[in-house]
Amino acid sequence: MIDLLKKTLLAGVGAAVITKDKIEGALDDFVRQGKVNSSDARIIAEKIAEQGRREFDELAGDLNESISSCLLYTSDAADDMQ
Repeated sequence: MIDLLKKTLLAGVGAAVITKDKIEGALDDFVRQGKVNSSDARIIAEKIAEQGRREFDELAGDLNESISSCLLYTSDAADDMQ
């Protein structure tokens, strides 16, 4: 179970890195095309990154609660068997 959790978290981190690279690439393209200036692109990137951090923190909290619940349930079930 621990390995599955590790793989899931690492996949999420990998997806975040890929997404960050794609966002930066898209914003660079917009700057080159003159659709947005570099200052605005930097602000947009910061807002997207902050939103991603908030969502990751929320997901990590939910995951922590779920794992704690599962562990408590497993512990209670083991106690009942004794």
